[in-house]
Amino acid sequence: MTSATIQVTGVRCERCIGRLAGALRGHDGIESANANLMGEVTLQWDEDKTSRDEIVAALTRSGFPEIASARE
Repeated sequence: MTSATIQVTGVRCERCIGRLAGALRGHDGIESANANLMGEVTLQWDEDKTSRDEIVAALTRSGFPEIASARE
């Protein structure tokens, strides 16, 4: 299991949090995900099923590009 907090842009309200959840819902390999209004997305995933790059790409496609990795 891999964990990271990814900082993204574009989070302004609770609706944005819902869009983030939608971007990650059904993404194979994600075990848990939490986001806050500061744009921090804390994740746990199975490296055998997905990668950090694939998760960041899914977030970017949904309008939330990464700023930086807050904590690995």
